[in-house]
Amino acid sequence: MSVVPDGRLADLTKEELARYSRHLLLPEVGLEGQKRLKAAKVLVVGTGGLGSPLALYLAAAGVGTLGLVDCDLVEPSNLQRQVIFGTRDLDRPKTAAAADRLKALNPGIKINAYNLRLTSRNALQILADYDVVADGTDNYPTRYLVGDACVFLKKPNVYASVFQFEGQATVFDAERGPCYRCLYPSPPPPGLVPSCGEGGVMGVLPGILGAIQASEAIKLIVGGGRPLVGRLYLLDAWLMRSAEVKLDKNPDCPVCGKNPVITELVDYEQFCGLKGETEREIPSMTAGELKSRLDAGDRVQVVDIREPHERSLFKFDGALPVPFGQLVRRKDEFDPQSDLVFICKIGQRSLYAIRALREAGYGGPMFNLRDGINAWAREVDPELTVY
Repeated sequence: MSVVPDGRLADLTKEELARYSRHLLLPEVGLEGQKRLKAAKVLVVGTGGLGSPLALYLAAAGVGTLGLVDCDLVEPSNLQRQVIFGTRDLDRPKTAAAADRLKALNPGIKINAYNLRLTSRNALQILADYDVVADGTDNYPTRYLVGDACVFLKKPNVYASVFQFEGQATVFDAERGPCYRCLYPSPPPPGLVPSCGEGGVMGVLPGILGAIQASEAIKLIVGGGRPLVGRLYLLDAWLMRSAEVKLDKNPDCPVCGKNPVITELVDYEQFCGLKGETEREIPSMTAGELKSRLDAGDRVQVVDIREPHERSLFKFDGALPVPFGQLVRRKDEFDPQSDLVFICKIGQRSLYAIRALREAGYGGPMFNLRDGINAWAREVDPELTVY
């Protein structure tokens, strides 16, 4: 059954018949299926590694209306995998650059660009206008937000995620199967799972998973095939292995279960543990302030919590290397009379490092290098590379 109502179908023009002829030759799609694609509205949340191939293939397939949600600018590191952008798009809003590329690919479709951050205040209003929501985000607060909003609005949520060489994809549809919270009832502790910006990702991997998302969205629109509802597809691109895991609906799910206790959108930053101590109480130091203290010979000990392969890209001279996972058991190596300054790539893992040491009983003064060593490269030593 298609997610697109019959009342929205319209005839195809002569030009559209020629453009989509390879779809029309497929009996599973045919003329009616292509009309449904033309009438369909798909919201792509995130135009990064997953959203890029997803949006490109949906535009090429003739999905009539595409919504793009993103608040970021195009950065050099995006170009390794976010194939919707080119070098000339650097520093442009991602939604604007993506809209230009999609219109160049298919001038006959409509693009709604939302250059904003999806929040509990605007999500329901934005998602309500679309038949399918495709989640291409890379953070837990937005994934829970999209998942809950799709349950409340009774929208299918075409989901994928990637990390390093591994990816997964499914279709969450609370009307026919599990929702996002059925699979992930609660988020991991802050700092336990690094983002792609900290842990890396093979550039081609989100291309594969994003194309799978596009395929799932097309099946939902056309109304055929076997969507990934109740099934989780797993891929290890490094070993080229794939597997499938059956997903069951959780009858006690707080959002889509028999007796839901969550009936409205919440503060997802707080739910995922990203508010509180890390924002309010952990002192920070700018790159300039750290340099001044080091130059003055102050009693400062810099602790580099990055992994060895990261340090090979950017060595911070004089820092004590202690990977994140070793911090607590090696806390006796720190000088409690010195100001410890924890450094990582972007200043996020170092926040969680300080929290972990506090919980482990370390009582010495600790500071976070704000915005990490990338800030050091930008503000103190421009000869170093921001990575």
